[in-house]
Amino acid sequence: MADFTAQARRDDLYAEVAQQYGSALERLARGYEGDRDKRRDLVQEIHILLWRSLDRFDGRCSLRTWVYRVAHNAATSLVLRRRARLPTLVGLDEVAEMSGTIDAEERANRQHALARAGVLLEFSADLFEQVGVAGGEQDVCAGADEVGGDFWQSRSLGPRRQ
Repeated sequence: MADFTAQARRDDLYAEVAQQYGSALERLARGYEGDRDKRRDLVQEIHILLWRSLDRFDGRCSLRTWVYRVAHNAATSLVLRRRARLPTLVGLDEVAEMSGTIDAEERANRQHALARAGVLLEFSADLFEQVGVAGGEQDVCAGADEVGGDFWQSRSLGPRRQ
């Protein structure tokens, strides 16, 4: 019987999340995915991960924080999976080693790619500020890091509370 009540609680929480944050999740997905069909897939994946994660939601952070954390992790994992499939990305050490072997156009392209990566990192930090995830609440909600991708399983964004 306890399993049934836990599932009912999860379903009720999900209904609340879908109604309260559905349009915000679509806006968030639009920031990560420009293609309409792929964006729909991303929103669907976010909703599935949210529904699955609500069993672990224990109220140590706000529901809003949990929702945005799971959604951000899902979207970021998508970006990282895509990036892993790109054969043209190289590490900074490799760029330094090849600096004498590439032409000026290629060097400019790589500098541009590095600048875009920096913008993505800043965007992620700004996103958390905009949705109201404060430093203390980021770590309290660390359980949400387990949802949306294996990259985020051991990471937290803020200092631990004492």
